[in-house]
Amino acid sequence: MSASSYMDSSIQSYLDKLSSASPEPGGGSVAALVGALGAALVTMVTELTLGKEKYAHVQAQMAELRAQAEGLRSRLQELVIQDANAYGTVAIAMQLPHDSSAEERAREVVLQTALKAAMEVPLQIAEAALEVGRLSLPIAEQGNSNAVSDAGMAAILAHAAAQSAALNVKINVSWCTDEEFNQSTWSRVETILEEVVTLQQQVLGITYSKL
Repeated sequence: MSASSYMDSSIQSYLDKLSSASPEPGGGSVAALVGALGAALVTMVTELTLGKEKYAHVQAQMAELRAQAEGLRSRLQELVIQDANAYGTVAIAMQLPHDSSAEERAREVVLQTALKAAMEVPLQIAEAALEVGRLSLPIAEQGNSNAVSDAGMAAILAHAAAQSAALNVKINVSWCTDEEFNQSTWSRVETILEEVVTLQQQVLGITYSKL
């Protein structure tokens, strides 16, 4: 199964490939998939709110939230594939010959470029996951109360996706030699994690108060 076919394959096929010794898909791909699941839950809550007379006062807001959630779901689905591709590129770079000094230098250039891509993709996943977390708050507050547990789950999945993506950034920091790049990337990740944790707490507080 190629990375580009992940979103068209069965869940079983993806899990089988994930559980194998193949270098991809890996944790970053899973993080993106978890984020996409969170976005899909946001959409589901909006769908269960739209067209309901009880929620007539929030119809425009729910329609906008739905559009945003679907955009994020599409983006995260793309990142499932992009992360697998990025990780695969790192694996290939590590296998390049490095017996001579010239080979070692050439390998290092390719590897460092691949490592930066392998950090940038999970950073994008974390950023998208944060957006999912932000959407989960208004749907918990204003969405169909019969689906408030799903809003809570969206916040949990957004948090899990961001934390998982952060791990995939962090593991590459020790390999990447560009310290300025490492610091700026990780600083952004830390900011994301702070907000996504707060959002999860807020949304779960609302969720449990309505159950």
